Amino acid sequence: MLVPVILSGGAGTRLWPLSREAYPKQLLPLTSEQTMLQETVARLSGIADIEPPMVVCNDAHRFMVAEQLRQLQIRPSAIILEPCGRNTAPAVAVAALQAQATGDDPLLLVLPADHLISDVKAFQQVVENGVALAQQGYLVTFGIVPESPETGYGYIRADKQLAGVATEAYPVAEFVEKPDLATAEQYLSSGQYYWNSGMFLFKASRYLDELQSHRPDIHSACQAAFATLTANIDFQRLDEDAFAACPADSIDYAVMEKTSRAVVLPLAAGWNDVGSWSALWEVHSKDESGNVRFGDVLTEGVKNSYLHAGHRLIAAVGIEDLVVVETADAVLVAERGQVQDVKGIVQQLKQQQRTEALLHRRVNRPWGAYEGIDVGERFQVKRITVNPGAGLSLQKHHHRAEHWVVVKGTAKVTCGEKTLLLSENQSTYIPLGEVHRLENPGQIPLEIIEVQLGSYLGEDDIVRLEDVYGRNEVQS
Repeated sequence: MLVPVILSGGAGTRLWPLSREAYPKQLLPLTSEQTMLQETVARLSGIADIEPPMVVCNDAHRFMVAEQLRQLQIRPSAIILEPCGRNTAPAVAVAALQAQATGDDPLLLVLPADHLISDVKAFQQVVENGVALAQQGYLVTFGIVPESPETGYGYIRADKQLAGVATEAYPVAEFVEKPDLATAEQYLSSGQYYWNSGMFLFKASRYLDELQSHRPDIHSACQAAFATLTANIDFQRLDEDAFAACPADSIDYAVMEKTSRAVVLPLAAGWNDVGSWSALWEVHSKDESGNVRFGDVLTEGVKNSYLHAGHRLIAAVGIEDLVVVETADAVLVAERGQVQDVKGIVQQLKQQQRTEALLHRRVNRPWGAYEGIDVGERFQVKRITVNPGAGLSLQKHHHRAEHWVVVKGTAKVTCGEKTLLLSENQSTYIPLGEVHRLENPGQIPLEIIEVQLGSYLGEDDIVRLEDVYGRNEVQS
């Protein structure tokens, strides 16, 4: 039995402003119509004895992850929520404990949620080759056959071919950090080095035994966090204090560099970690001038550039080797060779406590989404979309009143003791402090315009009295 473990906890800061902390790159459709998470899950179809995937993700992303799996008609074996990031070693440990909770000891195929693999058949074949090795107690990692002296990846140095196995496999001699260009060129010419993909295959028990041997502190902390695991709707929630006490470390450092049973399988399958705008430029088809264009883009004399228009026209003249990405609330302009430094902009935004590091103007919620339209002193205007059959929590506000105008669909409104139905062009008023709820009883999305008026208009001015999504009762 082979259980995929999809790690979906990354923030993707180098793909800002499209990727943001509350809506990271693995949940975005960057290379096809499917999101990267969906592509990761979809490429598992066809592997022998594959089970439904287990996903480890950030608590804040849980409803988006669940919805994207639902769109694929995939019911995961579990969605484990990390209350805080502790790197890959603890994430895989709790997944291994969850896998063993059924009484089995399955093989775990550990995959990042945000990688591109263009040759799916080659990927599946190498995974199946790795199954026999993992069943023998090896900890398998997949080393990408390098195509260039890449300085943005870590490397794996392989030893002589493993004797007594039917497939090409090598003991891991060492993991090495991202090299400079001269060192990367030496790695490439030697033929002994592979890009570190961050993908692994091993028995759940084998991984836990190795973790206990080499990092008993992580092992015991994960056991303590798992012991207090609680079910919340369709999710498995780790105790925040227990998991926060766990040391942060990667699988590479915690286990793979220390074990004597690590082996690397070469993988040539069109892999790319899509870690920057230049990587996206490389994997997409280009026009006759070498440009990648998305959205409403006009060019004159532009070469070898990546141009992404999300909401407005981009008109570019006489530029070369640039990245221009436009969203509703931010525009990025960068040289294509310096896009790794975008994370520095994100860091500045965080230091200034600006919301552009965290949220888009359109913010997804389990019931739908809202989008800011205008804001000023003592007022704010939003467009709210509620999915069919969904509804917001029963709530009230201490500092604001609200006006709702229905522009599409039918709204069921609870306001104090009253319940009413509103259709297009109808409106209602929610006084400050009044208990209220908005629901969509119809078959099409409900859209309303909400005008907020008050002394404080922050999202934390919400007191939740009832919530079907298991969110905190009080947010103010």
